[in-house]
Amino acid sequence: MKDTTTRDQLLEDLLALNKDLIVEDVEKAYDFGKKMHEGQTRASGEPYFTHPVEVAMILAEMGMDTPTIVTAILHDTVEDTVATEEDLQREFGEEVAKLVKGVTKLTRIESQTVEGKQAENFRKLVLAMSEDIRVLLVKLADRLHNMRTMHHIAKPEKQKRISRETLEIFAPLAERIGIHKIKEELEDLAFEYMNPDARETIVKRLSYLREEGTDTPNDVIRELQGLMKESDVKCEINGREKTRYSIWLKMQRKNILFEQLSDIMAFRIIVDNIESCYLVLGVIHAKYPTVPGKFKDYISTPKPNGYRSLHTTVIGPGGQRIEVQIRTREMHEEADLGLAAHWAYKRDGASDKAVTEAKHYRWLRELVEIMEHESGTIEEKLENTKLELFQDHVFAFTPRGDLIELPAGATTIDFAYAVHSGVGNKCVGAKINGRIAPLNTKLQNGDQVDIITAKTQNPSPTWERFVVTGKARSHIRRFIRQQQRDEYITLGKAMLQKIFKSEGYDYTEKAVNAVAEKFKENNAEDIYAGIGSGNVVARDVFKAIFPSHNTEPVRPNLEDIGEYTSKKKPSKSSPMPIVGLIPGMAMHFARCCHPLPGDRIVGIVTTGKGVTIHTIDCDTLENFADTPERWLDVSWGEGPDAPEARIGRLSVTIMNEAGALGTLSTVIGKSGGNITNLKITSRSLDFWDMLIDVYVSDTKHLNNVIAALRATPQIISVERARGR
Repeated sequence: MKDTTTRDQLLEDLLALNKDLIVEDVEKAYDFGKKMHEGQTRASGEPYFTHPVEVAMILAEMGMDTPTIVTAILHDTVEDTVATEEDLQREFGEEVAKLVKGVTKLTRIESQTVEGKQAENFRKLVLAMSEDIRVLLVKLADRLHNMRTMHHIAKPEKQKRISRETLEIFAPLAERIGIHKIKEELEDLAFEYMNPDARETIVKRLSYLREEGTDTPNDVIRELQGLMKESDVKCEINGREKTRYSIWLKMQRKNILFEQLSDIMAFRIIVDNIESCYLVLGVIHAKYPTVPGKFKDYISTPKPNGYRSLHTTVIGPGGQRIEVQIRTREMHEEADLGLAAHWAYKRDGASDKAVTEAKHYRWLRELVEIMEHESGTIEEKLENTKLELFQDHVFAFTPRGDLIELPAGATTIDFAYAVHSGVGNKCVGAKINGRIAPLNTKLQNGDQVDIITAKTQNPSPTWERFVVTGKARSHIRRFIRQQQRDEYITLGKAMLQKIFKSEGYDYTEKAVNAVAEKFKENNAEDIYAGIGSGNVVARDVFKAIFPSHNTEPVRPNLEDIGEYTSKKKPSKSSPMPIVGLIPGMAMHFARCCHPLPGDRIVGIVTTGKGVTIHTIDCDTLENFADTPERWLDVSWGEGPDAPEARIGRLSVTIMNEAGALGTLSTVIGKSGGNITNLKITSRSLDFWDMLIDVYVSDTKHLNNVIAALRATPQIISVERARGR
C-alpha cells in the first residue's frame, strides 16, 4: 500500500507541475524502474530509486515533456541494473530508449579525470554526445540531485572531486544553454565543498548586512513600486540576492573586498511586453542618476545563450547603488530555464508543430549560436570555445584519461600527433578501446586510444592521404621535406664534385663553406641542397671558388650520353626505374616529350622539382646546353623495378564520320593500350585533329599501336606527338 501511495503522490506532484504529462507512461516507467532498482541503496541508506524519482521532479519543475520525465525515471537502469536498451525500446519506444542511451553514454565518460583546460574539451564532448538536448537536461538534473545529497558521502576528497567537476563542467554547461536556475544552485552547492571557509565568510557578511538594514530591500521595492504606479506601469517587482559563489567569483576576478561590491542585490521589474521594458527604463533613468558604463541592452542584442533583459545600475533610494533588471514574463521564464522553457509552449496552447520545432530545431539553432560566439564570461573565453555541434568534432581519451579534441574524421595518426609530435613521428600502431586497429581508423566520440611507437619508425608519405589535422599534415610534410633535402644535398654534392674533377681540381668542402655567404646560404650543405634542387647553379659555385679560372663549359654530346647510359646496368638496390639516379631522388617525366621505356633519355636537374627525364632528341634540351653540370647520365632500368606503363602521346587525324571515334578506341584497346586523355585540337567538315595520351609499356608497344591505327581506313595519319 505504501508503494502505491508513493507512486500516486509522485504522479500528483508531477501533474501539478505539468498537467499535460501522459499518466500511463509515467506509471509504467515508475513500476519498471522500481522493479529494476529493487535492493539497491544510496550512500544515505535510502532506496536507490529515490534518486531517479527526484531527478524526474526537478525536470517536471522545468516543464519538461513526458519522454523526458520517463527518461529521468529510467536513466540509470541500463547502467546499474539488468535492463537492456532492447528492453527499454520494447517497453517504452525508440524515443525513450535513445534518450536513456544518451544519458548512459554521458555517465560512462563522467568518471574520467578532467582538470584545467581539459574541462573545456569535456564540456564539448558532453554537448557533442547529447544529440538530443533533453539528454543534457536529464544529466544536469541528475548532477543537481547528487550535489543536493553530497553530504551523505563520507570521503572529503571525493566530495571535492565531484564538486570541482561540477564547477568546471556542469555549471558552465547549464549556463551555456541558459538554465541559470540550475547553474546557480550547482555553483553554490559545489562552493560549499570546494571552499567552505570562503563561503562561510560570505554567508556571515550577508547575514550582517540583513541585520543592519533589515528593511533596505523592501524599502527599495516599495519606492520602485510607487514610482511605477505614478507612471501607470503594471509590473511585478522583486529583489534577488546574488549567490555566494557569484559574489566570491566577482571578488576574485576584480580583486576587491566584500565591502566594495555594489550589486549584491539585484531588483527585477517584470512587465507585460517589450514596449513596457523601455518605458520602465526611461522612468528609472529620469528618477535616479545612472552609473556610467553599467547599462546593457540584452533585448536588442541577446546573449549567445538567448538571455534577454535590460540591465542598469543607478544611485537609488538612500543613495545606494542598485542594479535593476527589466524584462517581460517570457524573458523571465527563459532567464531561469533557458532552452527548457520551450517545453512549456504546449501548456500555453501552442500547436503540436510549434512544440516539435521547439524540441528539434529552435534549441539546435540557439545552441549552435552559443558555441559560435564568445561572450565576456571567463568560461567562454577559454581557447577553442567555438563548437559546431555533432558533426565537426570528435573527442578521444589517452590511457591516462586526458581528453583530446580532434576534427570529425580524425584517425589514430591525428590523435598521435595531437598527443605529441614525437609520438606521431614514431607511431607504428594503435589500440582503440583495447583492440589493435589500423592507423587510418576513424575515431569515435569517447574512444580510448593507446598509441604504439617504435624508435625505428618514421612518418610515411602515405599518411598524408588520410590525416585531417593541420598539425599531423605539417609534421608529415616537414619530415618528407627533410628527407627530400637530404637527397638534394647528395645530388648537389655529386654535381659539384663532377665539375671539380672535370676541371682538374681536388674537391674540398672547406672551399664550398668559404663561398656560402656569397650565395646567401649558411654552409656547404645549404649550397649542395640548392644545387640539387636547381636553385643554385653548380658552375657558379665553382667560379666563386676559383674566380681566376677561365673555362668554357663543354656542351654535352647527346650521342655519347646515349651510348653511355645504354650500357649502364640497373642497380639492384635502387627502387627507381631509372638507372643513374640516387635512390629516393625526386624525379618526374617531362611532359614536353613523354619519354617511354626504350627511348634514349637524359636527366636534367630542374629548379624545385629534382630531376626531369627527357628523351635524347627533345627540343627542350637546347635550353640547357650552356649548363652541362645539370645533365645526368641516366637510362631505363630493367627487371622488377622497370615501369609497367607510361604515357605515350599521339597526334592523330581522323575522318569525321559516324563510328570513327569508336573504331579508334577499339583499335587502341585491342593493341593493349589504354586511352587516358583525348583533346580535339582542330575540327573541319571532313577531318578532326586530336592529341591522344595512351598508357603503353614502352616505345615498341607504342609503335605497335601506331601501326595498328595507320592500318585503319578511317584514320588519315598518326604520329608520335612532341610538345605539350
